[in-house]
Amino acid sequence: MSPPPPPLGRTRKRDAQLFDPALCDAELIDVRSQFTQGRWARVRSLLVGTGDDWDRRGHRVVVLAQTPAATAWAREWLLAEPDSADAATLLACAAVFAALRHKGTPAAAEEACRRAAALLPDDPTPWLGLLLLSRAFGTEEEFSRHFDQVRARHREHHHAHHLMVAKLAERTLAPGQDPLHEVYDFAAWAAEESPADSPLAVLPVVAHAERYRVLAATHGHTPEAAAAHWEGRRARQVLRSAFDWWLEWERDDHPRNRVDLNFLAHAKLCEGRPAEAAALFHRIGSHATRAPWSYPDRDPHKAFLAARNVALGTA
Repeated sequence: MSPPPPPLGRTRKRDAQLFDPALCDAELIDVRSQFTQGRWARVRSLLVGTGDDWDRRGHRVVVLAQTPAATAWAREWLLAEPDSADAATLLACAAVFAALRHKGTPAAAEEACRRAAALLPDDPTPWLGLLLLSRAFGTEEEFSRHFDQVRARHREHHHAHHLMVAKLAERTLAPGQDPLHEVYDFAAWAAEESPADSPLAVLPVVAHAERYRVLAATHGHTPEAAAAHWEGRRARQVLRSAFDWWLEWERDDHPRNRVDLNFLAHAKLCEGRPAEAAALFHRIGSHATRAPWSYPDRDPHKAFLAARNVALGTA
């Protein structure tokens, strides 16, 4: 394992960067600033350079699609290059986020995603757009079908697996049966099916956090309930396995690795192991993610800063 970077400088500028969905992708951040001004040529170069790194492509398209006026600029690009699969995919994902903000219709977003999928059949990104759309508006059958389409194109798709875990965690079980919940089995299966260095090794931790979110919203959040959830035998096994994976592999090259580290740091604190969480906070830096610090129903900014201070001994 490489040594951690120097202790964090807790400056206002650093904290102001928290929750940027671009995470640590500096090239994406630079291109995004130009895209918001309508200069889409750099986006074209960025996506061409990304190639078939599907996790990175999905991450970059999703972040760009959420920018102001993304629909207008992507449409302008597509008008200039009608056969561009990149332009069509970005426009489709922008339509998805417009629908999620109730600024567009789910039907229009779905049609745009299917058009983009037809232009580049191997690309899981339009299907990721449909997965996001069906997460909010579709049936469970539609959601599962879209997940299968993503996985058929990239079986380790990081974002898609996180969405599936969040969805499965919301299914109800009889009282007292939570250790048997299907979300745990799905996460364990996905992790076991993936190569040894795959970030999906952390998926069982994500499943535990997502189930915590649902249980806390349903039954209320008490210290006793939280302790029972995070300190049980299954939780201890899952957290130890995921932390050991991080120590051995530490996939810092993955575009969404800070998502995994946030989930793992949150879980380690909930487990009562601040020293291990501190190592993770050093690696996270300023790249906090709203989930899971918003669980259950918390201000993620305040929760992240408080948790980081506890772990680093500056509270």
